[in-house]
Amino acid sequence: MADQERKRRRPAVSCALCRRRKIRCNRQTPCGNCVRSKSGHCVYGDEPLGTPLRNLAPAQGSRKQVRVLPASESPSVGSDSTTNRSRLASGLQRCKLLAKIIKAQLAPPWPVPPTSDLPPKALADKLLDCYLRTTETIYRILHIPTFKKDYDEVWLTDKTPDTAFLVQLKLVLAIGATTYDEKFSLRASAIRWVHEAQTWLAEPEFKARLSLQVLQTNLLLLVARQTASVGASMIWISAGSLIRNAMYIGLHRDAACLPEGTVFSIEMRRRLWNTILEIALQSSLDSGAPPLISLRSFDTEPPRNFNDNQLMLGNLLPASDDTFTQMSVAIALRKTFPIRLAVTEFLNNFQSASSYEETLQLDGALRKSYKELCRTLQGLNSATGSSPSRFQIQVVDFIMHRYFLALHIPFFVPPLRETAYAFSRNVVVDASLKIWRAVLLPSSHSDEISPLNGDDLERLAICGSQFFRVSALQACFMVAAELIFQLQEENSLSPAPLRPDLLSIVNDAVNWSFRCVEAGETNIKGHLFMCLVDARLDGLIRGVGKDELLASLIRAVENGQENCLRVLEERAAEGQTGARVDLFSQTGIDTPKGMEDWDIMMPIGQFNFDSGDPMNWWFDDETMEHLPL
Repeated sequence: MADQERKRRRPAVSCALCRRRKIRCNRQTPCGNCVRSKSGHCVYGDEPLGTPLRNLAPAQGSRKQVRVLPASESPSVGSDSTTNRSRLASGLQRCKLLAKIIKAQLAPPWPVPPTSDLPPKALADKLLDCYLRTTETIYRILHIPTFKKDYDEVWLTDKTPDTAFLVQLKLVLAIGATTYDEKFSLRASAIRWVHEAQTWLAEPEFKARLSLQVLQTNLLLLVARQTASVGASMIWISAGSLIRNAMYIGLHRDAACLPEGTVFSIEMRRRLWNTILEIALQSSLDSGAPPLISLRSFDTEPPRNFNDNQLMLGNLLPASDDTFTQMSVAIALRKTFPIRLAVTEFLNNFQSASSYEETLQLDGALRKSYKELCRTLQGLNSATGSSPSRFQIQVVDFIMHRYFLALHIPFFVPPLRETAYAFSRNVVVDASLKIWRAVLLPSSHSDEISPLNGDDLERLAICGSQFFRVSALQACFMVAAELIFQLQEENSLSPAPLRPDLLSIVNDAVNWSFRCVEAGETNIKGHLFMCLVDARLDGLIRGVGKDELLASLIRAVENGQENCLRVLEERAAEGQTGARVDLFSQTGIDTPKGMEDWDIMMPIGQFNFDSGDPMNWWFDDETMEHLPL
């Protein structure tokens, strides 16, 4: 039967062309369709339309032969690229789903009413000390003697403590937990304490919440949200509400004009307003949004140079400017507020022309203010036995160079074409170097750090604070861009000499970003991009070809992804509970929308493997689109 031709039920009356095209034939010779198609012949007959079955036998045999052909020893580049993309995408998706599981395990069910549960006193004492030696030395929020008195009463009496103080205490412990150890082992407790405070403040009590104590709680909550990564990218919105609350109770007007104002009440109002200004300005710089305050909207004087215990003694004269007190660093930093506010307004005002001349003017004023700040702090160091702590010096230096970096980044790329912007290029590199050295000292200086306490700012950047961590990563990328610029600009036959201190930053940043993941960060993109940057820089130094460079980039991302995946799997297993969310059964590997909330460090939802510049997500697109990373 294999040789038998197909039979038709009725004779064919259309020509062969019309039957093949399955169109109506007018049965003329030649037919109309053949005339229109300019066919050379119009044939009528009983030719079979299909191919005889006997002709299929050799073809089927050939198909079997094709199936058993050995795989090519050198697959095409396109096939490799597709396979690598699929493997990377599936790995990233799994990391993202694990991150969601971890977040679901850490987040308590809402609402979370405040409870009287506290950690053991020995642990609470350590967390309180961590807070007092770090955050409170820069952002003055509490009156330390009063707070410690209330804190001691919590442990000495059996009475249930006041809820308002209990919420404050837990926020202080949550902030202190960030620098308690290198792995942020108390992250789950810190997140719960933040949620308790958020629940308490969300209660429908309005006039009763217009007090200095509640303002202190709100300030502590904003700081704790950053350190515990609870809505850390939305601080600017909450800072606006805090400013309006403070203005409503008159903190924007100087307290000296208040009737019968005590030194304690006047200075506490000034301290709180000063801290509100700092947090509002920092949130504006972080978010790229306009500042929420102007110099014309308040007349509150800066705090005076008092120690906390002096405020309870009555009308005393403040200490001289060269005498170190608990307020000295905050007062010195406040003197730089006007120029930092001007820089932020210049950068974040969408109507600003952003001329280079104005940039240089602001740079000059900022540099002058920074030099005066350094002289003030150095004078405190030599005038008395007491001096600013290492943490205070690091944070102040970090903050000031963050403004230098932000001011000159828009002009970082043009030096490739115009020498007029070479100054900005030098400023960006210098500021990036100092920012990085503030959060991570070279190994040669590691003996200066106490092995028991570690380095507080390094822990704060690794374990919690978005401001310090994001700024440090930004500085790393700027240094890497500068090194790549130098390699690409080199025209000589010998290798370009690169600064060892800059090279060490890129090398250290890979390990540093992975430590962030080990400490609880679930967003792995910072680490993956550092792996990419390090691999690209290494390839340019060795002068490898395009194909080898591409392969090394893929290997770097795969290795970084595998390391992060291992950490995330271990953490998800440790926090596994009966209420675990079954995300793997809900989302397929080929569903890219599972990566939609990686916006803490980038505004796009997923990797764009076809983009020529994979890091234009980090900064303003117009500024960074030509970086050679």
